[in-house]
Amino acid sequence: MPYEVGPGDALVIVDPQNDFCPGGALAVTGGDEIMAPAAALARRFRAAGGLVVLTQDWHPRDHKSFASNHEGAAPFGTTRMPYGDQVLWPDHCVEATPGADFHPALQGAVEAAHLVVRKGYNPEVDSYSAFYENDKATSTGLGGWLKDKGVRRCFFVGLAYDFCVGYSALDAAVRLGLEAVVLKDLTRAIAMPAGEGTTVDEIEARFAKAGVAIAASADVEPEPAAA
Repeated sequence: MPYEVGPGDALVIVDPQNDFCPGGALAVTGGDEIMAPAAALARRFRAAGGLVVLTQDWHPRDHKSFASNHEGAAPFGTTRMPYGDQVLWPDHCVEATPGADFHPALQGAVEAAHLVVRKGYNPEVDSYSAFYENDKATSTGLGGWLKDKGVRRCFFVGLAYDFCVGYSALDAAVRLGLEAVVLKDLTRAIAMPAGEGTTVDEIEARFAKAGVAIAASADVEPEPAAA
């Protein structure tokens, strides 16, 4: 069944940044392929009266999620942080660097955006979700903003499906009581091996339990015809 978009809906484009695309420091295979379609979808949302939100990883160089800041550690290993296990990443999306910039093919979405949320700027806490940092307590403020705007349903696209997109959708559904829909064709996954972080199967099992819907961008109603 198609989703008819209008006021009360928000499109959240998660971390559509250069470092998550081919050639970037933490490249997701095919990440660049979703950028132009996501930008087109953002324009459709805005034309239909929906809201458009972009999130942006914005890490300091001394961020504790970077393997380079742990002696002897390698990327994609794990360490124990005060809030639990933390995957160690290659240095990526360092604030005010080209890798942290939005992908150039996303320009239409940047122009259509009502809000940009920067996350992960606290060097002591990583931040996957668009709504809460990994300590599960510190809010980014996005949930309150959406509530103030009367949003009842969020559609999620972006990078990466099995981490920041997935955690954002779960927080929207479980912690904020919003209807959450992931448009899978406009996401790409890191696809971590079992035992080394969240897998695609694990995130989809959590979606099913939380009531997060998986759909396609073609299921979203097109923008109204011009008068």
